[in-house]
Amino acid sequence: MLISAPAVLTAQAADGHVPPGYVAIDGAVVADAGRGAPRRKADIELPDGLLAPGFVDLQVNGYYGVEFQVADDAAWARVARRLPETGTTAFLPTMITAPVTELAAGLAAAAGFVPGLTGGARVLGVHLEGPFIAPTRRGAHNPAFITDPDPAAIGALLAAGEGVLRLVTLAPERPGALAAIGRLTAAGVTVSVGHSDATAAQVELAAAAGARKVTHLFNAQRPLGHREPGVPGQALADERLTSGLIADLRHVAGIVCKIAFAAAPGRIMLVTDAAACAGMPPGEYLLGGEPITLPPGDGEPPVRADGTLAGSALRMDRAVANAVSCGVPLTVALDAASRLPADLIGRPELGRIAPGAAADLVWLSPDLVTRATWVGGELVYTDGAAATLAALPA
Repeated sequence: MLISAPAVLTAQAADGHVPPGYVAIDGAVVADAGRGAPRRKADIELPDGLLAPGFVDLQVNGYYGVEFQVADDAAWARVARRLPETGTTAFLPTMITAPVTELAAGLAAAAGFVPGLTGGARVLGVHLEGPFIAPTRRGAHNPAFITDPDPAAIGALLAAGEGVLRLVTLAPERPGALAAIGRLTAAGVTVSVGHSDATAAQVELAAAAGARKVTHLFNAQRPLGHREPGVPGQALADERLTSGLIADLRHVAGIVCKIAFAAAPGRIMLVTDAAACAGMPPGEYLLGGEPITLPPGDGEPPVRADGTLAGSALRMDRAVANAVSCGVPLTVALDAASRLPADLIGRPELGRIAPGAAADLVWLSPDLVTRATWVGGELVYTDGAAATLAALPA
């Protein structure tokens, strides 16, 4: 299958401009991609917008009324089938702070069914956000379940999550955290600093021990100061660290989003931190098995009863558009939603349009809303608009 478009984000588009181009798909992978017109007439000629790599979201607590922490395999599959509506073609379901025994049970269950989930966005594994976090920076997490990353707890989670545990967020200042970072990293698990009251020096020690990410930059962490740089200061300065950013323009102001991208080029990735309320009407939902409320209003995030922000209702295509609205170049924003997160968790076949890469693609409208999505070369979503359907094969 050969697709042409007036703008295609290929590996060669690195100057901020997205030129016309084409993508040839052979089975489930990209066979060829380039600028300009293809050598033969394309099977699909997109009339406008742009063709980009499918988005990769490393922090998704839930979506469409489903909270992964308390959902069964059928509910996970429903979310995976629908996430391509947002341009997301691969993601990490995320579980937040809970008793270690419950998290281990959740990991064991996921390990049993994740390999069989097909027909939508790729489930890349599981992200554990907690329970090894700072009580003073817990955000919406339940303080009763926060604990230290002692060897027994880490061992239990690694054993239960074998083959499925991909990312762990922890506070590096907790007793035993540096040893835990080394053990998790040795087991192939990416470690992220988050929900942390660490000083910059403590974050630097975490990076030296193997941590490679910072969870939702600026949120639930010791802030940037001009004498104590805190978590954000070290995150932006340390070239070993890539930071997730919730670009809903509520968690982080637009000008601060722009500053982050400028301060750490190539090391800011977009995440949604979506909760079960994402894609749903205002109302009551769950996060970590406890109530949250999605208030009315476009872009408003969910909150706990005390007003604490509790995840988001963000779409990944909206996150890209928001970043662009803050002055981030389009190609940079798209890269932050695709290649950077894929590379961070060791999936270089995802998040790019290049020969040999997975044929995970999203057709975005001129205003960066998802029109159609392919996963492994298979068309899995269209917005149903007449113009969209007219461009695609019956």
